[in-house]
Amino acid sequence: MSITPSTLKTSLNVFDEPLENCSCNPTTGYLRDGFCNTTAEDIGTHVVCAIVSEVFLKYSLSKGNDLITPIPHWDFPGLKPGDKWCLCVSRWKEAEKAHAAPKVDLKATHKMALKYVPLALLKQYAI
Repeated sequence: MSITPSTLKTSLNVFDEPLENCSCNPTTGYLRDGFCNTTAEDIGTHVVCAIVSEVFLKYSLSKGNDLITPIPHWDFPGLKPGDKWCLCVSRWKEAEKAHAAPKVDLKATHKMALKYVPLALLKQYAI
């Protein structure tokens, strides 16, 4: 099922409350609307609103996902420590196991994340 304007209004966070904005500077989200919503086309399930750290950015780069270098033709500014970004839940979980997971904004993290990561674990990284 794809995201529609009506489902966006009802998207919920991990607390079953309305999903809050993750970031519009830089603009994040699979849909580039600032929210960590997802669609059937979002193979990575970009639902974790993270505050990226230098440790996480280096870890992601070591795994072949360069989030630091700007890519203008994709309107991607490149990230720096402190930026908020909707991460793939599997990458966040992988980084957590490697002791490189960034902090998480739970109010802006989509409840879909709970299919992959227990709330108790996410709370350990809450801002």
